[in-house]
Amino acid sequence: MTSIRIAAAAAHFGRDLEFDLARVGKVVDDARSAGAGLLVLPDATLGGYIADLRHPDPDALPPTLAPDDPLLARVARLAAEMVVCVGYCEDGGSERYNAAVCVSGDGVLGRHRKVHLPAGEKAVYTPGDRFDAFDTPVGRIGMLIDYDKTFPESARSLSLDGAEILACLSAWPTSITNRAPRMAQDRQARLFDLYDQARAAENQVVLASSNQTGAMGGMRFLGQAKVVGPGGDILARTWAKAGLAVAEVDLAGELERARRTLHHLDELRPSTYRETAL
Repeated sequence: MTSIRIAAAAAHFGRDLEFDLARVGKVVDDARSAGAGLLVLPDATLGGYIADLRHPDPDALPPTLAPDDPLLARVARLAAEMVVCVGYCEDGGSERYNAAVCVSGDGVLGRHRKVHLPAGEKAVYTPGDRFDAFDTPVGRIGMLIDYDKTFPESARSLSLDGAEILACLSAWPTSITNRAPRMAQDRQARLFDLYDQARAAENQVVLASSNQTGAMGGMRFLGQAKVVGPGGDILARTWAKAGLAVAEVDLAGELERARRTLHHLDELRPSTYRETAL
């Protein structure tokens, strides 16, 4: 069976697009040197994240890029034979989206607009309206953008659409309302890991989770990039520092073994579930 190497990045990106692109190039080179076929970069890689979720300044938002912006084409050229997922702020004309695109040297493979927006993002972004998986040279992928993975339905929708790999791009900060003295004690740090492992295990898929590091405005980001197996086991991780989590995965074999006795997607009973809250 053919194995692939999956890399998830923990790195800091800000408002300077040329600097961001240069950093993307460095991370792509590092992932290629590690033998990775898939690299998942953070949410808001190109242009950085919102500086203050509680009171976003409309005059200090990330720069917007059109879906066919030349900068995205440059990322595709950097990717070459690799598959690379990258986050950016999408220009939708009168609207802006927290978005991600998956590319290779052949061009765009898939897109996603963040569906679930936390309070601060609702003031500046329009939510997406769908979850679609797509085929790539390394397998069928579905993308989630940070808060999306809080909702089990997001990952489940992608898995039901055949996703074998969930690429979770994040700009996930430490707790804003309840600061902890140490990162390991932070509530959001625990939830970040919990969601990654739960979404992989409940859908029996491989999950690659990237995140921003460092700080922007009042936001301090967690890092904690990781690759999770279909049993919920963490195969590689970066902890809080910048770097790459790289794991070699026999994708077909891992999924077959995880689903050999209990196949969660085949054992669903949709007619018994509520679709909305009462």
